[in-house]
Amino acid sequence: MKIGSLFSGIGGLELGLERSRLGSVSWQCEIDPFCQRVLARHWPHARRFEDVRTVDATAPSVDVICGGFPCQDVSLAGKRVGLAGERSGLWHEFARIIGELEPKIVVVENVLGLRTSGLPRVLADLADLGFDAEWADLAASDIGAPHQRRRMFIVATHSERVNVRLEPGWLERACRKAAAEHRLNSADGIDPDADGLRRLEQARRIATERGWSRHVGWELDNATGMDDGFPAWVDVGSARKALGNAVVPACAEVIGRAIMEAIR
Repeated sequence: MKIGSLFSGIGGLELGLERSRLGSVSWQCEIDPFCQRVLARHWPHARRFEDVRTVDATAPSVDVICGGFPCQDVSLAGKRVGLAGERSGLWHEFARIIGELEPKIVVVENVLGLRTSGLPRVLADLADLGFDAEWADLAASDIGAPHQRRRMFIVATHSERVNVRLEPGWLERACRKAAAEHRLNSADGIDPDADGLRRLEQARRIATERGWSRHVGWELDNATGMDDGFPAWVDVGSARKALGNAVVPACAEVIGRAIMEAIR
C-alpha cells in the first residue's frame, strides 16, 4: 500500500507502519523546519507538504492516511477546549483531506485526553465519510520501552474499499496480545529491552554526577533516541520538542501488524 502522512513530526508513525510491512510512504506533511530535515534524510523520495491546509485532491493518491493531529487543546495538561481550539481543531483539515483523497484506511494517533474532549466528533466525522473505526490505547512501556507515553490509536476502514475479516474489537485485542507477548518474553528471560534499560540507567548516573535534576531522558541522545527507535545522531537541543511529540515507532508497528492481520 501507499501511505500518506499528516502532522508527520520526525516520522515515528509512518516508520512503524513501514516496519510492519503495511506499505511505503508516498508523501508527508510537516510544518516544522527541523522535522522537515529529518524527514528528508530518511524519506528522500517522498513528496513533502509544509501545511495541511494546502493538501488537497492534487496530492498523490494513497491507500493509507495516517497522522497525529496537534494535542494541545485536548490534552489533560491543557485548557481542554477540544476540537474548537486553534491547534487541535486542525482535525477538521485531517477529515477534509480524508474526504478528498478517499483512502482505504485511516490511522489517527493522539493523547488519551481525546477520549473526553473530541473523540465523539472524530468518530462521527469518520462515520460521515463512510469509515468504521476501532480504537485502543497502547503505551511504550507495554512493549518494553522504559517509559509510559500511553497514546490512543484509531484505525478506520472504508467497507467499500477494504474488507476487515476480524470481529469488532480486533485492534484492542491486538494491542493486549502485543503487551502480553512482551511480558511473556521478559518472564522467560528473553528481554529485548535489557540494553535500553542499561543505557537509561547510564544516563541517570551521568545526570546525577553532573547535577542535572530535570529532563534526564533528554540529556543524552543515545538514551533518548535509541530507546524509542530513533537515531542517536540528531542534535539534542533541536530534537527535544520533536522527540517529545513523536510516536514511538514500535507502537505504530504493532498497529500496522494488527491492520495487516485484520485485512489479510
